Amino acid sequence: MKINKKVEDAINKQVNAEIYSAYLYLGMSSRCTEMNLKGMANWFYVQGQEEMTHAMKFYRFVLERGGHPVLPSVEGVRTDWKTPLEMFEAAYAHEQTVSALINNIMDIALAERDHATASMLNWFIDEQVEEEANASEIAEKLKLIGESKDGLFMLDKELSARVFVDATQPAA
Repeated sequence: MKINKKVEDAINKQVNAEIYSAYLYLGMSSRCTEMNLKGMANWFYVQGQEEMTHAMKFYRFVLERGGHPVLPSVEGVRTDWKTPLEMFEAAYAHEQTVSALINNIMDIALAERDHATASMLNWFIDEQVEEEANASEIAEKLKLIGESKDGLFMLDKELSARVFVDATQPAA
């Protein structure tokens, strides 16, 4: 069954939002690199990679359902962040916005009785719970650390261990 036009339009907007997210996190990664916070730069870089896989999952879904992906320009992102806390608070707020966008697509899919899209969106809804929790947890740790350079060093080291895993693909 071909994808519903209202659903297709909403998913196409989400592809753009996911690519914007990747840009945002790459901008944060570059700023952390400039601040010599390589672990945080790594965390944001991996986050950017994840966002691109999310965009591609939505893109492939539109194609698989006989739709037409539309790829508008992606807006530029801020790169003048002052502190890691500012970045992680912004990341948390951004993930809340993305969650709202995905919930909106779910509302449209349910209203249009598009069960295939609703099923696919369940993965993203679950993923967003994790995305919000991760960004919020790091922001809260940064608040606890305050001005402690030792604490910042330890958190930066912890975040350097993150590796990219394409969770949109089935396990081999």
